[in-house]
Amino acid sequence: MKFFDVLKMANANLLRNKVRAGLTILAIFVGSFTIILNSGINYGVNRYVDSQLEAAGGEGYLEIMKMESMSDMIQMGGMGSGGPTEYDPDGGSGVQPITEDDLQIIRETPGIIAESVRVFRMVNVEYIQSLENDKRFNLSISQWPSDTLNVAMASGRMVDNNSEEFQIVLAPEFAEALGYTEESVVGETVVLAVALLPATRPVQVKRVEATVVGVQQQSMVGMGRSFVNEALNDALYDASLSALPEELRPDTNFFAMAEYDTSMSEEEVQAMRDRLSEHGLQAMSIRDQVGMMMTFFDAITIVLMIFGGIALLAASIGIVNTLFMAVQERTREIGLMKAMGLSSGKIFLMFSTEAILLGFWGSVVGIGLAFVARGVGNHLAAQTFLSGLPGFTLIEFNPTMLVVITLVIMAIAFVAGTAPARRAAKQDPIDALRYE
Repeated sequence: MKFFDVLKMANANLLRNKVRAGLTILAIFVGSFTIILNSGINYGVNRYVDSQLEAAGGEGYLEIMKMESMSDMIQMGGMGSGGPTEYDPDGGSGVQPITEDDLQIIRETPGIIAESVRVFRMVNVEYIQSLENDKRFNLSISQWPSDTLNVAMASGRMVDNNSEEFQIVLAPEFAEALGYTEESVVGETVVLAVALLPATRPVQVKRVEATVVGVQQQSMVGMGRSFVNEALNDALYDASLSALPEELRPDTNFFAMAEYDTSMSEEEVQAMRDRLSEHGLQAMSIRDQVGMMMTFFDAITIVLMIFGGIALLAASIGIVNTLFMAVQERTREIGLMKAMGLSSGKIFLMFSTEAILLGFWGSVVGIGLAFVARGVGNHLAAQTFLSGLPGFTLIEFNPTMLVVITLVIMAIAFVAGTAPARRAAKQDPIDALRYE
């Protein structure tokens, strides 16, 4: 019996009881659809992140902070595995600023470009305001860290850290909110207000004027932040502390920025990171930071795929039931085939092929409806929550992954069908022909 004859016969046998085979295929579809759709979302998100990282550049750029500060920030955010930590009135927050000694260590680390090392001053802006009206809007800013980074611009250009002029690049949504278009706001003056320390109620602010030099396109690098140049960031930082005597001003420089020689090998870069670690300093690249977010997203995807796997396990039970029923119903037919000389191996192959076909058709239906879901899902996402992220396709399918998933499901179906196929192969032809 040729292989294609076996396939043809197996398909015909499945059609003998359309309802039972259809329900089994439906059960397999639920699991395969869940796994395929989640793999498509994971692939789409990862492709977008990779494209954003490639466009962002940032090769050789690092943000450095103390290791104990990183762990304490995680604990204070409730993200640590050990849960909340007990408050120690003598211990402070645990978040340690970068000191001049730390900066010197960073400068002396082989591979680090010494002149690029500087502190990253974090500033909280109370609001931004246009000179055209009285509307005030909450604003999240960050100093533009390095010229090695890139952000797609809707209009204008990025800020210049070498300029003494106070410059700001707005996040995409702020141009219209301030009463301008993305093009007309370039060159306009806006007011940034920072709260004076110590904090009071009502908040006392100091206002600093800045020139808008550009508007970003939406991207993961921007993450809703507006970027300011070093001169403006320093002015805002100094303004927030201006009400405090020099000796009472807190040191809030928790990060350092640095660049390293990109011609170094991976081993040399790792040695550089290890040397910083020996001094209690942790270095993170842009890819490292995005990777932390992707790890969380990947964990969610894996959990959802586990649910798909549970559905496939339930479907496997359906395959076993379907084929056992088929063996029971076709006992005399099996006996007749064996009496005519068909070997036990051929009988096993025939029933195993039926199991594999159940997995195959379940996967095909799952892939087909996953493509339908991709079209609908991508359209809805582009019109709603992804409307501000051009180029982000939520669901994309990797053909290789689809083939792998299909083969895995077919393998699971084969394993599930082994017991019924072995039972059919062991049938005694005389007893089978007597079966009523």
